Amino acid sequence: MTEHLVTTAWDGQIQTVTLNRPAKRNAVSDRLLAALEAALLATPEGTRAIILNGAGEHFCAGLDLAEHQHRDPYGVMQASQAWHRIFQRIQFGGIPVIAALRGAVIGGGLELAAAAHIRVAEPDTLFQLPEGRHGIFVGGGASVRVARIIGAGRLCEMMLTGRVIAAEESLRLGLSHYLVDAGGALDKAHQLALRVAENAPLANWAMCSAIARIENMASEDGLFVESLTAALTHSGPDVAERIGGFLNRKGQGAQA
Repeated sequence: MTEHLVTTAWDGQIQTVTLNRPAKRNAVSDRLLAALEAALLATPEGTRAIILNGAGEHFCAGLDLAEHQHRDPYGVMQASQAWHRIFQRIQFGGIPVIAALRGAVIGGGLELAAAAHIRVAEPDTLFQLPEGRHGIFVGGGASVRVARIIGAGRLCEMMLTGRVIAAEESLRLGLSHYLVDAGGALDKAHQLALRVAENAPLANWAMCSAIARIENMASEDGLFVESLTAALTHSGPDVAERIGGFLNRKGQGAQA
């Protein structure tokens, strides 16, 4: 019987991608990572939002250290670059990605969550970067993505001390955007996905593709790219209808 390390569901607009290794707290093995990439590559045409979920009580406890233990330096670099490639697809694939978080969001699990555009956390969610305790360094993008969320200094402190950040503090730091009741992350993620899906696809593509890149540019370059992106989205097929509908409703409200 084939083990489905990643499962998917699609309702016509929203794809739900679930890490399915609950006995290992959804720790990321090479096979799970390959399955995640395959699921993303197979995203159905017309998908307007993607939900990232973890089966069981945890989102993702990070790297499967059993596989990592005997890798040589080149093997470690190749593995890291595979994580980078797949997480880049999540962040810059042009489709909004919403992560439903609970339990462990540790190491590579936090790096995966940081690649998502929206993060929803339940009260038991715990964030940690324990690589220093294992004598290793992050390899899934934390030094870029997590550092941009919380700052390089705080990232360094998290890694040096192995400090655990609870759900409420994660909301303040920006590691999560929404804090919901126990068991509510997936429902909230689905609500947000429906809301995001109402936007014009080209506008969603622009927000997911341009903002993080502009952040990495000099100000003048960023402003130029912003203008180009604005011009591109304005040419979208449903822009005139959307703006016209808004102005029409506004005019009716003014007359009432």
